[in-house]
Amino acid sequence: MPQGLFDKIIKAINLEEKKQRAKKILRLLFILLILSLITLPISAVILLKMIIGSGLAYFFYSAITDLEFFTQYWQLFFLAILESIPITNLIVFIASLILATFTLRLFLYRKKFLLTYLFNH
Repeated sequence: MPQGLFDKIIKAINLEEKKQRAKKILRLLFILLILSLITLPISAVILLKMIIGSGLAYFFYSAITDLEFFTQYWQLFFLAILESIPITNLIVFIASLILATFTLRLFLYRKKFLLTYLFNH
């Protein structure tokens, strides 16, 4: 047996294991990216409908049109706005936005690995 052949075999096996792990992670990130890109516009539309339905526009309109009244009762305005914000929809929208941004950033960071994986398989 040639000298160093065993080390080369072990290195090749380790390299293949790393590639397999990277492919699994890539598949998982791709699925997360697709899911987050699907949920992002849906959650944005639902959030906008909830904001429009909650009457936040009226609070902002009255604050802008009557600044004197707003400056006297600004604390009540902010409490009313906080009570009117659809928190759950906002959290879902922000979570899907963060997930989409995070996975897209990882894909762009690992662009070379992604392109070689897509074109070789």
